[in-house]
Amino acid sequence: MAPLLRWYAFPRLARVPAHQYQDMVLEARDATLLDYGTMRAKKVPEVTIVQTLKGTWRPRGGSRGPPAGRPVVVWDGLSYVQGPDGTMASKVPERYIFDAHSQDPVHATGEMVDGDPVRREGIEFKRPFLTGKRDYEYFDAQTRTTSPIHYRGTRTFRGLTVYRFEQTVPWTKVRMPKTMPVRGITPQTVARTGTTRWYSTVRRFWVEPVTGAPVYGEELHREELRGGTLLGGRAKVTAFAGHVKMREDYITHTVALVKHNRTLVLAVTSYAPRGTLVLGVLLLALSLWLEARARRPRGPAPARPGEPAPVSS
Repeated sequence: MAPLLRWYAFPRLARVPAHQYQDMVLEARDATLLDYGTMRAKKVPEVTIVQTLKGTWRPRGGSRGPPAGRPVVVWDGLSYVQGPDGTMASKVPERYIFDAHSQDPVHATGEMVDGDPVRREGIEFKRPFLTGKRDYEYFDAQTRTTSPIHYRGTRTFRGLTVYRFEQTVPWTKVRMPKTMPVRGITPQTVARTGTTRWYSTVRRFWVEPVTGAPVYGEELHREELRGGTLLGGRAKVTAFAGHVKMREDYITHTVALVKHNRTLVLAVTSYAPRGTLVLGVLLLALSLWLEARARRPRGPAPARPGEPAPVSS
């Protein structure tokens, strides 16, 4: 039972649910945001980023889909950035298709970022169950590229032992979002002005290793517009710059959820296998003791009435 629970039941029971909805709110206090009316950067008290993930359809197997029978989960994601007055600064949708147990990307029709087809390599959003103390390949949706996210040590966070991971994305030219904050302006019209968008970030995650779920995350995020006639002769202007952190109420909710799921995963990977192993050893010891007791030599049987007592030589 012990090896069956660990290596047979665990991969089949520990899976990301196919249909679920979750959201996360992050904030950047005292951030810099571009005013598209004047095309000048200004300080704002707060920028809010709302990230949602919704389990949707399952892609079918075939030449353009995952192997039939493979446990596949599809998440439709949306990253929505708004300024302090509630106006939209950017909006980028994603469709992320991955293996429900290992979290490895699964390539199928519909995989995209902001409507553009992509072929992800590496993980995104969640690490695998039983995360190791090592580097992982991580997909960056802004640059559409994959690079290592490095293990930076172990610490305690809100009563949980977590692994800290960090990834640095250097300044990279990226695409304009297809949904712009000003009506009438499109990526095509911006491209005709010669202005380009550049992006850099340092992202950090605190990951609970049993579930592979991040319990906290932050980014040192920067975006710039460079060159072209749109900037009025300036070389560059900051589109967004800020230290993005998870909001406190979402940290509390996430930690409580991860603690619950951690117990469920440990029940299959540790508690039940170890319990059955100890029980098996105890039963084996008991059976050997009973067998030895049954084979133990007994003394001579008492004489029956009317029969001579046995006499030894």
